[in-house]
Amino acid sequence: MKGIKVDLIVHNARIHTMDDEGSIVEAMAISDGKIVEVGPERQILNKYRSDRILDAQKKAIYPGFTDAHGHLFAYARQKLGVNLFGVNAWSAIMDSCIQHSKANPRSFLLGRGWDQSLWGNDIMPTNASLNAAFPDIPVALYRVDGHAVLVNDCLLKKAGISVKTDVAGGKIHSENGRCTGLLVDNAMELIKPMLPDYSKEEYERTLLEIQDELLSFGITGVHEAGITQKELSLLRSLNQKKQLKLDVYAMLTANPENLAFAQKKGVFQEGKLSVRSFKLYLDGALGSRGALLKRPYSDDASTTGILITRMDSLQYWMKQALSVGYQLNTHAIGDSANKLVLEAYKMAYDKLPDHRWRIEHAQVVDPADWHLFRDHVVFPSVQPSHAVSDQRWASARLGKDRLSGAYAYFSLYKTFGMLALGTDFPVEPVNPFNTLRSAVLRKDKNNYPNQGFLNQEALSLALALKGMTIWPQFAAFSERSRGMLQKGYEATFILLDKPMTDSEIPIDNYALKVFIQGKEAYGVDLN
Repeated sequence: MKGIKVDLIVHNARIHTMDDEGSIVEAMAISDGKIVEVGPERQILNKYRSDRILDAQKKAIYPGFTDAHGHLFAYARQKLGVNLFGVNAWSAIMDSCIQHSKANPRSFLLGRGWDQSLWGNDIMPTNASLNAAFPDIPVALYRVDGHAVLVNDCLLKKAGISVKTDVAGGKIHSENGRCTGLLVDNAMELIKPMLPDYSKEEYERTLLEIQDELLSFGITGVHEAGITQKELSLLRSLNQKKQLKLDVYAMLTANPENLAFAQKKGVFQEGKLSVRSFKLYLDGALGSRGALLKRPYSDDASTTGILITRMDSLQYWMKQALSVGYQLNTHAIGDSANKLVLEAYKMAYDKLPDHRWRIEHAQVVDPADWHLFRDHVVFPSVQPSHAVSDQRWASARLGKDRLSGAYAYFSLYKTFGMLALGTDFPVEPVNPFNTLRSAVLRKDKNNYPNQGFLNQEALSLALALKGMTIWPQFAAFSERSRGMLQKGYEATFILLDKPMTDSEIPIDNYALKVFIQGKEAYGVDLN
């Protein structure tokens, strides 16, 4: 039989190679998990033969999507607890908590996803009704952004929290001389030792369910934005059992235990799992008024937000990251927080120009500071769906003048030349087509607003796709092996149900087939 034997031939396709020219080819040959050649249909079919041939039926094929900022464990806890995402009234939240507790009796209740801006008044909740419904078990309900939590008096008492409790980098809300139960940013740390947790078996089962969900959307890689050693052990367990299909680039939360791991292990690669970065939080979230701004909030002149990590601590973690060869990925939302990080990162640039240190979110940046991304080679890691979901209240928080530097993804691209795009799930849906729509059309799933929110900052589809394929690989030091469909690259690719254009990105799109290193990891019958 003529032809070079390979493991798999894909043909009759529209293969987006993601090279600089935007090449689209018809076929590719794959062996040993890597691409042998891409090219025209006749060239590949005449040159190669295989026992496995995939007729793509002219469907679009892309490199597997990488979500450059997600939270696997926060999503697992949201699924294991009471899911409050999108609930549009406080009364409905209470109903959900009561129903969940009856269906899943435990000695504690955890929930996540509430958003007071959906309730028609944008007023933060208090715990009065939680106390009435749950007087005897600890309850913690995390806001959608994970930067605020509402707890009942039972948990406040267990944690020893009162109006007299002082916490740096956080806030304990109170009214009329008593705690309301609302804890913001570092104040949330006070309850963690008091909260029970789910079992290893529950986590593993739920993580595998999440993995299947991500694969169904064509997501083959996740940058996990901050984990503990316990959580890293869970991922290593799945990996060692060959159950981890996703490429996971894990950022270690900046704490002593994780630093000890980095000092012992260095840059860590184990199967599908990579570790070579620390995650640090400089400020909070805009929705809970914890993002650190240069000037007071337009809808609350009493605050400029919260500095979660002191500058001497930031400097400490910068030095530690350099000493172990790790990236530092710092959460910065407000314009003040972004400037502080951008200026501080100069030390890394001076010592190591190709450091690839990142700012996670870069959500509100003073245009006068944009140049620092280029000057200090700081990688912007952004989540376009935040722009669309935050439009309900962004102007109220910032005022119209500061919107010129908010969610400014095209300006950041022009400045730096690359963007890593993510969803920030479970803060936003895991659906990457929601992310692409938000980046390109600047509209929600209902096509609102008609002209797009701050649409001067829209990305082209070609740029947005790079932000979910090849550019996240640069942000994770893996651009030589993943993110493109070219000779020598890993044969990790997805075949999509529906085509996409700059004017039409179907929110209900999905992956018909997903191949990871040449092996089918997820798929439906094309016939």
